[in-house]
Amino acid sequence: MAEKKVVKIANRMKKKVGVIFGVFCLLFVILLIRVFYISNTEGERYKKIVLAQLDYSSEILPFKRGDILDSKGTVLATSEDVYNVILDARVLTNDINSERLEPTIEALNRCFPELKSEFDVKDYIEDEMKKDITERSSYKVLLKRLPYEDISDFVDEMNDEEKGDLIAGVWFEKEYKRIYPYDSMACDLIGFSTTGNLGMVGLEKQYDDTLNGTNGRTYGYLNSDSNLEKTVIEATDGQNLVTTIDANIQSIVEKAIVDFNNEHVNEARQTGFGSTDTAVLVMDPQTGEVLAMASYPFFDLSNPRDLSSFYTEEEIDAMDEDAKLDKLNKVWNNFVTTYTYEPGSVMKPLTVACGIDTGTLRGDEVYGCNGYEQISDFTIHCVARNGHGDETIADAISDSCNDALMQMSYAIGPDNFSEYEKLFGIGLKTNIDLPGEARTDTLIYNRDELNTLNLAINSFGQSFNVTMIQMASAYCSLINGGTYYQPHVVKKITDSNKNVVEEFNPTVIRRTVSKETSDQVKEYLLETVANGTAKTAKVDGYDIGGKTGTAEKLPRKTGNYLVSFMGYCPQENPEILVYVCINEPNVADQPHSSYAQIIAHQIFEEVLPYMNIEKNEEGKQIEAEEDAAREAEREAEKAAQQEAEEVVDSEDPYLNNEVVEIDSSDGQTIDSPAGGDDQYTNDAE
Repeated sequence: MAEKKVVKIANRMKKKVGVIFGVFCLLFVILLIRVFYISNTEGERYKKIVLAQLDYSSEILPFKRGDILDSKGTVLATSEDVYNVILDARVLTNDINSERLEPTIEALNRCFPELKSEFDVKDYIEDEMKKDITERSSYKVLLKRLPYEDISDFVDEMNDEEKGDLIAGVWFEKEYKRIYPYDSMACDLIGFSTTGNLGMVGLEKQYDDTLNGTNGRTYGYLNSDSNLEKTVIEATDGQNLVTTIDANIQSIVEKAIVDFNNEHVNEARQTGFGSTDTAVLVMDPQTGEVLAMASYPFFDLSNPRDLSSFYTEEEIDAMDEDAKLDKLNKVWNNFVTTYTYEPGSVMKPLTVACGIDTGTLRGDEVYGCNGYEQISDFTIHCVARNGHGDETIADAISDSCNDALMQMSYAIGPDNFSEYEKLFGIGLKTNIDLPGEARTDTLIYNRDELNTLNLAINSFGQSFNVTMIQMASAYCSLINGGTYYQPHVVKKITDSNKNVVEEFNPTVIRRTVSKETSDQVKEYLLETVANGTAKTAKVDGYDIGGKTGTAEKLPRKTGNYLVSFMGYCPQENPEILVYVCINEPNVADQPHSSYAQIIAHQIFEEVLPYMNIEKNEEGKQIEAEEDAAREAEREAEKAAQQEAEEVVDSEDPYLNNEVVEIDSSDGQTIDSPAGGDDQYTNDAE
C-alpha cells in the first residue's frame, strides 16, 4: 500500500512541475517576442540613449595641404594649424557629468572671454537640457580657426590633474589655415585656395590634387566600466611644389612695376592706376624655366576677395554679386597667360629670323623706306612718316622700320611665314603648367588668309594676337640657338618629408631656327639696345640685346596702346630673358616703348649683379678702374689715419725728451725720461 502512495505523490509533483515549466516557457516566449518588437520598433532610440551615456569620440584628422616654395626653398605658401572650439552638449549634460557642468562653463568663459559677447554658453546649455537627450547637439562650434596660443590656457586646464576632472564635453577640432608669408608676392602665379582646400587660381588650382592629401580619422568610445576602444587612421599630407621662381628676382620685378605705376597714377586718367595692366615675365632661355612672373594690379592672397584697393566703397556697394565676381575674376586673371594682344614690333626679329633661316633673306639687303607702303587701296605707314631712307636688316630692327619689314615679307612669302609662326608657337598653346592659358589659334591668319596685305601687316606684329608666354617662349628659342623649350613653373614635387616624388627636367619641344640664324639675329638685337630704339633699357657694363614694341589697340585712332620690351643678357649663352608689357599706360601720350624699357632697365640693373652675370669687356674695365679707385681711397684714408696718430703721439708728454715732474700723492716725484715705461726711475726727496 505504501509503495502505491509514493507513486501517486510523484505523479502529482510531475504535473505541477510541468505546469510551472510551461508557464516559464510561455513567459520566455512572450519576453522574446517583446524584445524582438522593441528591437525593431525602438531599437535606435534606446541605442542612442546608451551611446549618449558613453564618452564616444569620432574625430576627423585633417591633412595638411602641401607647401609652395621658390627654387631656393623660400616658402611662398604654407598651412598652419588652427582649432575650432567644439561643445558636445550631449556629453556635458548627461547624468554622469552633472557635477562638471558649471565648472566647464566657467572655464570656457574664463579662457575665451570673447565668448561672453558672442555667445552665451549657459543659455545654450539650458536650452539643450530642455530637449530629450537623444536630440541634444553633440557638435556646436563655439569659436573658429583659433591659433594654438589662443586655446593653450584651456588645454592647460584640461590637462591639470584637479581642474581637468571638472571639465567635460569640450574638444578641439584641428584644421589648417592657408598662409601666404609675402602677402601679394607672385599672387597671379601662386593663386589661393578656399577654406575647403579647393585651389582657385594659379598653382593652387593647377596642382590642386597634388597639394591636397587625404583626411584621417580617430574613432572609439569609453564608458565608466570599459577600457578605451580606439582606432586611428592617420592623415596623409599633401605634397609640396618646388617652383622655378626666385623670390629675390620676383621681388625686384614687382618693385619695378610698383615704382612705375606709382609715378603715373592718376596722371592722364584721373581715377586709375599707372596703367590698365603692367606685366613682367622673366625666364631662363636655356631651360624654359620661369624665374619671375607678375601682373599688376596685385591682390592680397590672404584676402583675395577684397576689392577695396581697386574700387571705392560706393562703387562696391552698388555691385550685385555677379558684378563683384566679374570684377574679382579680372583682378585674379594672370595677364601673362590669359590676356591676348597684338605684339607689335617685338614680332619683327621673328620675321627676320624666318627669312634668314629659309634663305629668302640673305642678310645684306638694303631697303628704301619712304614712310609707307601702298598695297591695293591701303596705305600702311612706317613709324617714321617721312621715311628712314636706306635701311639694312640691322637698321630695320634697330630703327623699328615697318616699311622695310613689309618689303621683307614679300620675299619671305605666306608659306614660310605661316610655317615659322607655328615653329615659334604663335597660335599654339605653350601648355605651361598654369590654368587658363588663352587660345590664340583663331586669332591669327592661317596660310590661306595670308594675302599680301595681311602678310605685310603681320610682319611687324599687327592684326593677330598672342600671349606673353607665347612670345617669351618663342624668343627663348630665338636667342638660345634655336631650341624651343616648354615653359614651366614647377621644378619638382616632394612629399611631406621633403623626399623627391617627381622631378621636371627641361622639355625640348622642337627646333625653330639654326644656331647661325640665332647668332645673326642676336647681333641685330644687341645693336638695337646699344644704339637703336631700345637704348633706355641699356645697363652700362653688360651686353643686353632686345627689341621694343608699340601696338595700337582696337578700335584704332583712340590713343590706346600696348607698349613692350623684350630683352636678354648676356649676348653669348643668354641666362635671362625679361619681357615687359604695359597695357594703356596712364600718360597723355601712350605710344612710347620707353615706359616698358624703364621697368626693364631697373630689373636688369638689380638682377644681373644678383645672378653674377659676367660683364662685357667695357664693364670689366670700368669695374677694374672702380676697384683701383676704391683701393687708392682706402690707402689714402689709411695714410691719413697713420699721420694723425703720429701727430697725437708727438704731443704725448711721456714721449718728449724733457723730464716731466709729476707730484704723486705719497710725496714722491717720478722722473720720466724719453724711452718708454721700462726706463722710469723713482727718486725720493
